[in-house]
Amino acid sequence: MSDSPTTSTTSAQAFEEVVTHTPVRDVLLPGKAGTLALVTLDNGFDHTKPNTFGPQTIAELRATVEGLRARAEAGDIQAVGITGKPFIFAVGADLKAVSQAASREQAIEVARAGHAAFAAIMDLPVPTFAFVNGAAMGGGVEIALSADYRTISAGVPALALPETFLGLVPGWGGCYLLPNLVGPANALKVIIENPMNMNRMLKGPQAFELGIADVLLEPADFLEESLLWAASVLTADTKVERPEVSRDEAEWSAAIKAAKGLVDLKTGGKAPAPYRALQLVAEARTATRDDAFAAEDEALADLVMGDELRAGLYSFDLVQRRAKRPAGAPDKALARKVTKVGIVGAGLMASQLALLFAQRLEVPVVMTDLDEERVAKGVGYVHGEVDKLLAKKRLGPDKANRLKALVTGATSKDGFADADFVIEAVFEEMSVKKQVWAEIEAIVSPECVLATNTSSLSITEMAAELQHPERVVGFHFFNPVAVMPLLEIIKGERTDDATLATAFATGKGLKKTTILVKDSPSFIVNRLLGRFMGEVAKVVDEGTPIEVADRAFAGLAPMPPFILLGLVGPAIALHNNETLAKAFPDRFYVSENLRKVVAAKKAAIYIWPEGKPVVDPEVEALFDKPADPVVLSTEEVRERVLGVLADEARRMLDEGVVAAPMDLDLAMITGAGFQFWNGGLTPLLDREGVSERVTGQRFLPPGAASVPA
Repeated sequence: MSDSPTTSTTSAQAFEEVVTHTPVRDVLLPGKAGTLALVTLDNGFDHTKPNTFGPQTIAELRATVEGLRARAEAGDIQAVGITGKPFIFAVGADLKAVSQAASREQAIEVARAGHAAFAAIMDLPVPTFAFVNGAAMGGGVEIALSADYRTISAGVPALALPETFLGLVPGWGGCYLLPNLVGPANALKVIIENPMNMNRMLKGPQAFELGIADVLLEPADFLEESLLWAASVLTADTKVERPEVSRDEAEWSAAIKAAKGLVDLKTGGKAPAPYRALQLVAEARTATRDDAFAAEDEALADLVMGDELRAGLYSFDLVQRRAKRPAGAPDKALARKVTKVGIVGAGLMASQLALLFAQRLEVPVVMTDLDEERVAKGVGYVHGEVDKLLAKKRLGPDKANRLKALVTGATSKDGFADADFVIEAVFEEMSVKKQVWAEIEAIVSPECVLATNTSSLSITEMAAELQHPERVVGFHFFNPVAVMPLLEIIKGERTDDATLATAFATGKGLKKTTILVKDSPSFIVNRLLGRFMGEVAKVVDEGTPIEVADRAFAGLAPMPPFILLGLVGPAIALHNNETLAKAFPDRFYVSENLRKVVAAKKAAIYIWPEGKPVVDPEVEALFDKPADPVVLSTEEVRERVLGVLADEARRMLDEGVVAAPMDLDLAMITGAGFQFWNGGLTPLLDREGVSERVTGQRFLPPGAASVPA
């Protein structure tokens, strides 16, 4: 149903929405195919403001379809086609409309209006075609499913039903139409599996392989070829064959059971939307269209009036709006132009940074390290990644060659002399970093920004002995650099506005979500994760089994904490906790058992025989067993750890680490993968009463990420 908020209310009259219009033009098809009325979804803006469906849009669409019905009955047209503006098909309901529904009656009105408009397309007396030319999400996919036939461009970058990621269900036909088109297992990949896995999207070819479209066409002449294909269908020169969808109850039940297992794992039963979606898909096997649509209406109305959806919409607003206007960022007019970048180090992180800077900024990047072998390895990594993109046809040969030429390496730092921006990615040790900056300062200009990718060390201390400490700034990426959206920008005590503005402008050029952070131990994400992981480790050290502790956080973090520990690396996690425990010894716990794991050079806590996680017996043998073990239940573990997170979040706000709770939530969503339907962190703490129990107050006012009272 939904995917993109703009500005709106819940009634067509009061709604200030960006209306997606539905102009129609007649296309005379070749041969004896007749005339196709082509509807183009177009809100009048370029691709940066996608087509959405608000109340006025739905009303106009319904009127357009009724007009086409009259023309079809009169014999004026022999088919109807629907396509989108350049690069965009449609991305779903206007979520602002949904968020402003103040009652269940208003919510069900929105659901029924969409169903009525899409059903009108299904009921046209002539064949209907959807020509999916660009991004299609939520209601955009559902309007395509409403047509009899579908073509899709091989260039479509994203097709998805992301509703359960937000706290909704595909509620304008998706839970009924998709399983009856492609079967329950394939449908649940789109409705459940992809949203539950960090809102994974399909590309055009993948959607075609699943059977969502009847034919895959190249983007260069997509519309022309789609019209020719439609003509061949109308004249029966092309027969569209689709695999028959089984009605076997056991097959549908098996698909539902498998998807439910994933939902249980990802949400711990804490998020209602995916369970409602599973119920609707199960019912789609035998339901009539009208009954299925009515059931979707009821589900939408219930979920729209639930806190999980409101928290999901709050999250969506953070990543779509607040992320683009970072709180506290200085005037962008102060930013200096970056024409060359230096990177100190040529290890994996440095190499990832080099690739990112070259790709996004398209400026020369020079890497340095201690010896030729390391430099060659770093530059080789970049070239290898470019070659992979070339092989996947995501780059042309000319672009690939240009990117390779931009990235060079040397053992001398003299190449930094004309750099505007130098970032270090060396060993996480203050003395090492100070030495690096002392060497760099002797080479670069006084205006060159010196950025550190430190994950926990003080920017102020790092810059203290330099002649120009005002041009040092924290520039903390998350691993893997190409995937993780967050970039924490840390202001030291003497960092000036020009340096800070340049850092933010560079971060924007790198297409990262930037958040301003006060110089403080471990900044945002690592500090909160440090308190989180430390408390979980303490619970386990006191006697609760690792598996029990891990099960407590389904639906909060993207993966169980001890699996996350293996991904981060025990040594890195230990270093972060030791840094925090040194700064705040009263509340950050360092596990002696974790120290043993690091000393034994174990890279992870789990092993994966037959693809399923099992605690490594060698790791388990390292753990000391307490004399008087305290074994908590999963709920007790969850309550205890959420309590310390509430405490730490409140302390960070009181210290001015960030400007507002929204920045904590944005950071945890984009840097730690905390769930959309929880609103990141603080809405969950408010919703479960943890905030007031631990700190005496809520983080957000009622209604900010919950149903208005």
